[in-house]
Amino acid sequence: MSHIRGKDTSIEVLVRSYLFRRGLRFRKNDRRYPGHPDVVLPKYRTIVFVNGCFWHMHEGCPRCSMPKSNVEFWTAKLLRNRERDVAQRAELAAAGWRVIVVWECELAKAVREDRLARLYDQIVVGADAGAGPGMDAGPGPSSEESVGRN
Repeated sequence: MSHIRGKDTSIEVLVRSYLFRRGLRFRKNDRRYPGHPDVVLPKYRTIVFVNGCFWHMHEGCPRCSMPKSNVEFWTAKLLRNRERDVAQRAELAAAGWRVIVVWECELAKAVREDRLARLYDQIVVGADAGAGPGMDAGPGPSSEESVGRN
């Protein structure tokens, strides 16, 4: 597992490239915030996490499957990851940040452009429309976080 990247994954780079091309400027992997968010947009008071479906246990996603070997270890590890994510999002919401989660499965080629455009709108239009801080920071994926269930 030492070769598993914690930052600059292909899906993170994809999201950051899109946001940069659309004119948004941000900080990446900022260690000042819980969870070291993948994208921090202080101007919009928004934080974006780009999560892998397996590592963060995306509910209802076919990419989130439990390994067949060493089940006890993987179950404990992945559940800890999920619980940590929930706590970090709650902490950020309490601090007044809007938290948006983009899942790996939402960046599949068939739905990628739609999800990235929706992410841009969530950041820019959502901030202007008076969307309250932390509105996307529930304990599980909300309807705004997951395109697969819309």
